[in-house]
Amino acid sequence: MYKILKKKVLNPTVTLMEIDAPLIAKKAEPGQFIILRVDQQGERIPLTVADFDREAGTVTIIFQIVGATTKLLNSKNEGDYINDFVGPLGVASHTDGLKKVAVVGGGVGCAIAYPIAKKLHSLGAEVHSIVGFRNKDLVILEDEFNAVSDKLVMMTDDGSYGEKGLVTNALKTLIDSGENYDEVITIGPLIMMKFVCKLTKEYNLKTVVSMNPIMIDGTGMCGGCRLSVGGKTKFACVDGPDFDGHEVDFDEAMERGSMYKEFEHHAYESTCNLLNKEVK
Repeated sequence: MYKILKKKVLNPTVTLMEIDAPLIAKKAEPGQFIILRVDQQGERIPLTVADFDREAGTVTIIFQIVGATTKLLNSKNEGDYINDFVGPLGVASHTDGLKKVAVVGGGVGCAIAYPIAKKLHSLGAEVHSIVGFRNKDLVILEDEFNAVSDKLVMMTDDGSYGEKGLVTNALKTLIDSGENYDEVITIGPLIMMKFVCKLTKEYNLKTVVSMNPIMIDGTGMCGGCRLSVGGKTKFACVDGPDFDGHEVDFDEAMERGSMYKEFEHHAYESTCNLLNKEVK
């Protein structure tokens, strides 16, 4: 059993939790993930390690409430326990040797982008962070990105905060102004990563993407995170989650990712009804 030491609501649909998990905190690196089960009857889901404190023995997770399990997890409070919390899993993000990097995050994907920006900053790299959200109410981790970024550009689709536009607009502006990056690292919705990669390919800029959004069971057995990279079949959870963005078939990944939406909606509704009955 793993104790929830801290719970913080970041926006109406995104929650941060710090978990007491010293063995995982000891080994965790940016880009890796854990698998958890809320209770003994629960499903296993992968969540990225959003941060860790080796001395305190804590691991931070940030999740969006989109399905039955995340709804159930969000019903837990500080002092409660999670049944299973396993990791770190996956291949850590490559950060060594990079001198200047653009980190591009979108929505809850910023929870994955932040620890990578933090690690790069600690290694002495110049970090330019571009983070985008639909509107001001959904902004998360602004202070955290500020602390580890030499330059931070905030974007919102509607212009309610920061600059109006897409993260690709901001990235193009920086590149056209003369910024030269060793690498672009982008994490967010598949459609966002697709167009970031389309842009950087025009400039011949190496681009790494995290395919964490398509992972399901985290072991490769379910096949849900299968994707084509450079014409070869890969699994996001065991071969990644980081890949060369210019070789990923995003259209195939997006089509597969939409297969379970109806099932997930029904599971979410069932969990909401169950939790409401428990409250009564």
